[in-house]
Amino acid sequence: MPNIKSTDLQINQPIEGNAPDAELIITVDATSPMKTGTYLFQLEVIDDSGNRSAPAQARVTVIDDKLPNAIISPPKLSVGFGTSFTLSGKESTDIGGTIVKYIWTLVQ
Repeated sequence: MPNIKSTDLQINQPIEGNAPDAELIITVDATSPMKTGTYLFQLEVIDDSGNRSAPAQARVTVIDDKLPNAIISPPKLSVGFGTSFTLSGKESTDIGGTIVKYIWTLVQ
């Protein structure tokens, strides 16, 4: 069965596989994943008489379903009375996208 890295996929570049391998495995590299969005794939098959099917198409939508990771970096263990301080969320991360908002709440 054909196996291709997602980084090697090219638009309108066929990937052929011989029967009985009826599957295409697309391997995604975690360091360079496919961008979010909708991709259109097409399949045509050829029988033992050389007849080619009409194309069948399927859409695959890649979504960002990974939760971001919030990290608070406090200034130090304590701050003096009447002293301003800063909390930082700079170390927060998101694997599948970009953090666009920080929501701070005093809980207790």
